[in-house]
Amino acid sequence: MAVKIAAIYSSPRRKGNTSALLSMAAKGAQGAGANVDSIVLRDYKISPCLEIYGCRAEGECAIKDDFQAVRDRLLAADGIIIATPIFFYTVGAHLKAFMDRCQSLWVKKYWIGPANGDMGEPARKAFVIAAGATRGKKLFDGMLLSMKYFLDVFDARIDERLLFRGLDLEGDVLGFPEYLDEAYRMGEAFARSFNHHQKDENRPG
Repeated sequence: MAVKIAAIYSSPRRKGNTSALLSMAAKGAQGAGANVDSIVLRDYKISPCLEIYGCRAEGECAIKDDFQAVRDRLLAADGIIIATPIFFYTVGAHLKAFMDRCQSLWVKKYWIGPANGDMGEPARKAFVIAAGATRGKKLFDGMLLSMKYFLDVFDARIDERLLFRGLDLEGDVLGFPEYLDEAYRMGEAFARSFNHHQKDENRPG
């Protein structure tokens, strides 16, 4: 059975630098036999969290919009590739709104679920792609920390990351074909890593 990977495009630009990088990573994953479900967040109506805590009873968000459909597609995936531009040293608004709505999953996992949130080993793996305009040493630190805890509610850990500085205007990445090639190779390797994991699970003890 082909591995299922959700590819999340979070840029406000449909043809931005992270979108180009993610498209190449998705092609690489498909080339390795993965079934890739592409999700362009700007195409969905997702309200910010209103902090009404309607999720406290059952871990289900009380706001009904496109959030639930996107959430379910991530939950159905074996792996997640997520790409974001950097805004003020963290993720952009489309992704941040979705992340905050996942507070309902945090409630379900840590308030309603097993004591102390002990869920065992992560069920999913993630590959994070980001691009920022400046070359600051800590440019990606805030994003990676937020991403770590956001992905935790999907029982996912960050296995791979691809981080590029000096990319700002639309199309900048096209001047660096080696970046796009690297995204393709890493997407391919990410998809193949699931096959190795499955073989290890099936190996006699």
